[in-house]
Amino acid sequence: MLELAVWGAWAEFAVRWLHVITAIAWIGSSFYFIALDLGLRKSPSLAPGAHGEEWQVHGGGFYHIQKYLVAPDKMPDHLIWHKWQSYVTWLSGFALLALVYYVGAEFYLIDRTVADLEVWQAIAISVASLAVGWLIYDALCKSRFGEDNTRLMVLLFVLLVIMAWGYTQVFTGRAALLHLGAFTATIMSANVFMIIIPNQKIVVADLRAGRTPDAKYGKIAKQRSTHNNYLTLPVLFLMLSNHYPLAFASEYNWLIAGLVFLMGVTIRHFFNTMHMGGGYKWWTWVATTALFIAIIWLSTLGQPGEAQEDSASLPPAIARFAMDPHFEDAYWTVVGHCSMCHAEQPLWPGLHWAPKGIVLETEAQIARAAQTIYLQSGISHAMPPGSTVLMDDLAREQIITWFRSATGS
Repeated sequence: MLELAVWGAWAEFAVRWLHVITAIAWIGSSFYFIALDLGLRKSPSLAPGAHGEEWQVHGGGFYHIQKYLVAPDKMPDHLIWHKWQSYVTWLSGFALLALVYYVGAEFYLIDRTVADLEVWQAIAISVASLAVGWLIYDALCKSRFGEDNTRLMVLLFVLLVIMAWGYTQVFTGRAALLHLGAFTATIMSANVFMIIIPNQKIVVADLRAGRTPDAKYGKIAKQRSTHNNYLTLPVLFLMLSNHYPLAFASEYNWLIAGLVFLMGVTIRHFFNTMHMGGGYKWWTWVATTALFIAIIWLSTLGQPGEAQEDSASLPPAIARFAMDPHFEDAYWTVVGHCSMCHAEQPLWPGLHWAPKGIVLETEAQIARAAQTIYLQSGISHAMPPGSTVLMDDLAREQIITWFRSATGS
């Protein structure tokens, strides 16, 4: 029978796959419609009430697209709604957050050298921050302050930087940047679920009832859609940041995150102005490059060393791995085969930091990474990579025996 660790790993893979698939669908449709909207052209042959049109060619055929700024005179017989991509992306993303960071809170979410939280407290902060973030953002959009979209975007940027700093004060660096991505993605998906789709439904209901729809609903939805457009690229960076310790394991990780949001603005501005027919704003790539160089520089300034935990002070869920009678054999196996790369100062030529920020030198560090070690070097041969350091079957069996003994599987 497959053990819980294996089921968990495959469940995480399945949910991650779903998340990536739906995110591609959502981002693809979002970018397409923004480009379409910005590229609309006026024409004498436009239908009454139409705002603009475009001719496109794709897949061997021609497409003639017209946009109505408010709505057509009557309800079309066939109407396609673009909403499920957003909903399933958020739902699968939250499920992945729960599988990795809530179930594995003591491994990935909580850093007791940052904030000594209980598991339930860390999860409560995580969930509450996502909800509160949307409420604050929505209130700002609906206030008089939100009537000026440029002013609103600047304030939103300030809010995101504050949240980036705040997350680093309670979670691990890896979890902090991931949560900032989830915080932003929640705003984006809630825009679709709470504002854009309901407003479109009001317009549809008016058409069916023979009433003239109010143009304000389209204007509000357009504002939220524009915000989503500029937030998409930073969210992608933050969701991938857990693979890059230079981004999250830095004293300035919150500032790096802030610069990433500015990069998202400069990149999208280039494409948005291009689609509008405003030419190529090459200065945006100069600005993007400068921001990226600043991020690289910041990542080298602050690489805080991991606090040296005593294995006796580990939380129970982790301490069991250090207290297991088979731990000593597994410990020396890991040190002998893994620590030349997974070290504060790696000895392997060309490595300047531990891969994925995973350091395996002390008993506490190895106990914390028990499940990763088991999956990567016990039941699979993913690590050590290739033939860099040969690990024989006996060494792998010691890891398997240790993990299964500690978990009772």
